[in-house]
Amino acid sequence: MQKDPSGDRLRNESAVEVDVPTDAGLGRRRFLTYLIAAPILTVACRSEQLDAPLPAETAGASQAPLGIPDIVDLGDALILAGALTVWNLALEVKPDNRIALRLPRAEVGQGITTTAAMLVAEELDARLADVEVALCDAEPEILFNQLTAGSNSVRSLYTPIRATAAAARARLVTAAAQLFKVPADKLTTKDTSVIAPDGRRATYGSLSAAASRIVLPAISPAPKDPSKFTVIGEPTTRIDAREIVTGNAKYTMDLDVPGAMPTVVARPPTIKGTVASFDASAARGMPGVLAITPIPTGIAVTAETFHQAFMARDALRITWNDGPIAALSDADITRKLTSALLPLAVPPVLSLHVDAEFDFAFVSHAPMEVLSAVADVRGGKADVWCSSKSPIIAQQTIAATLGMPQSAVTVHVVRGGGSFGRRLFFDAALEAAQVSKAIGRPVKLMWSRNDDTRHGRMRPASHHKLRATHLLGSVLTYEHRVAAVKTDLGHGLGEALTAIGFTLLGGVPNQLFFLLSENVPYNFGVTTQLLSEVPLEMHTGSWRSVYSGFVAVANEIMVDEIARALGKDPVAFRKSTLSSSRAKAVLAKVASAGHWGRTMPPGTAQGVALHEEYKSCVACLVEIDTRDAANGPRVTKAVVAADVGRAINPRGLEAQLMGATTDGISVTLQAGLHIDKGAVREGSFSDFRYARMRNTPLEFEVHILPPSGEPGGAGELAYPAAAAAVANAYARATGTSPRRFPISG
Repeated sequence: MQKDPSGDRLRNESAVEVDVPTDAGLGRRRFLTYLIAAPILTVACRSEQLDAPLPAETAGASQAPLGIPDIVDLGDALILAGALTVWNLALEVKPDNRIALRLPRAEVGQGITTTAAMLVAEELDARLADVEVALCDAEPEILFNQLTAGSNSVRSLYTPIRATAAAARARLVTAAAQLFKVPADKLTTKDTSVIAPDGRRATYGSLSAAASRIVLPAISPAPKDPSKFTVIGEPTTRIDAREIVTGNAKYTMDLDVPGAMPTVVARPPTIKGTVASFDASAARGMPGVLAITPIPTGIAVTAETFHQAFMARDALRITWNDGPIAALSDADITRKLTSALLPLAVPPVLSLHVDAEFDFAFVSHAPMEVLSAVADVRGGKADVWCSSKSPIIAQQTIAATLGMPQSAVTVHVVRGGGSFGRRLFFDAALEAAQVSKAIGRPVKLMWSRNDDTRHGRMRPASHHKLRATHLLGSVLTYEHRVAAVKTDLGHGLGEALTAIGFTLLGGVPNQLFFLLSENVPYNFGVTTQLLSEVPLEMHTGSWRSVYSGFVAVANEIMVDEIARALGKDPVAFRKSTLSSSRAKAVLAKVASAGHWGRTMPPGTAQGVALHEEYKSCVACLVEIDTRDAANGPRVTKAVVAADVGRAINPRGLEAQLMGATTDGISVTLQAGLHIDKGAVREGSFSDFRYARMRNTPLEFEVHILPPSGEPGGAGELAYPAAAAAVANAYARATGTSPRRFPISG
């Protein structure tokens, strides 16, 4: 036995290296698979990119100069950051014929556990029902390989999971060959079993112990050629669908941790306000109240039931100090953003031009499951249960706050009911740990909806100034200046970027993020996009598509306005100026499927937009009806076409595209947060007006284009295109040019 050089996990001598080309044939990867010491078959894998894949459009179709995201994008950077630790993907074949994968990612509704199970089932020729996927506790030794962000999970795990499963299959087949005394290449695998030519069959579970002793497999441990896929690419229902719809799925508040008592927190009226003084005498005497605990974010109340805790919380008499932005409201923040804009380079007096300015409001993540955590801090150690997309940073922060070594803190990752970036932060887990330490007993802490809306993370507000110069129907220059409240990336993503040397490009993590993610996919001549951020003492965080959530949206609205100024049809103009053949294909698909250009009644219209990111591209066409003054505009139809390289689970992808489209409808038309004198005005879904059933399209179509390479990202992909398509449709239906979003707020 020896230690793996990239970590402290023990491995034995039966490591196997194999080179495999990627799907697109644009690069090679080397896999090192090895056994983990165990009496049953347990396989891990490490992979490395031998020659970096070229961008898909370098074959000659591109007309515009390549941007940074064309060469290396955010996902590439995250994959590189995690490359040395991807070996932690351990796969276990249990004697009961169950296949267990430990997944260093969070499941927050995006379906990553189903996708991972499909990858395992594909390479093992196993029944999907025999595969189980467990979420890993925080594992600090794997560094940047336990961050769920940037629509990157499938991109980064597609090859390592397949390689791990393929290595297991090779050893199982070899063990079966020894059992059957038949050459290994004569055996086949199906339904979690190895089958001999004469019909004899051995389940993987029965072969597991023997397979764990195989030094070198007798057949190739390389993953399948994509042409042989039978599971990948098939529309598949989530493996946890029944649990979810029957209420048997376990979320943090469902955990039965002995002695964990309900806890809530009284929070200040202003953002980041603090306690000046408090009187808990009335609350302490109320039924069921167990403890009143001051913590940095407010006053925690622990009781026998949540109802009792909320009642006692409301009985507290607290004097609050104002938060640091108590003097600011929306108009003040907009002035700060406007003054922070970097100047445009091309003066308008020298050419024909189209100018536009846009404002995007703060947005709540608003996951359906509010933040919650269970913590047990006793005896010099801490156990914390929560849904976390950055559990290693959570573990580090909780340990530092409690004054414990990191090794004394265990963060158990639990399934989450939605995130959209919210669970990159672990506010509830930190508070639960603080309270548990203070009162010496386990606690189950829950944020209310008001807590999360008024004190949770927000997509920052932003202000945009754009100018396109043109001559004889062609765009000569395109400039986009963005000023936004600074996005807090203190959840591990910034560290991942700087750790791999991207500081050499200059700038801080936020600027690197912007450079690696923002690109204009059109041949618009000299193109510049610059970000300036305004740091304000408030809770911000990555929301869907992060910078693309407003930058790309503003660009696609601007494209429509340029087309209008040039007297061109928006779809035809895009086709004539797009650089990517993939983008042209998805645009053509939605235009044909959505019957672009059809005659519609006054007050209704179509809108279209597209977006390229994460090595994927998507187009969205919507139809809107603005004639109902009482209930507001309604998107009546949405058509989405996506090229994600290779869709692992088209059914899951369709759900993701639908969710992102609903976000686009909500945030463009009516859902936003407002700041009044340092406080968030909205408190719940009653005034943070996310789309209801009556606001969602009557018709929704998804078209997934045939595989074009390895999987790209898809989780956030559709939001910018959907949001811009809705804005463009609204503008065409009303004859206006909306400048503030949400339009109604």
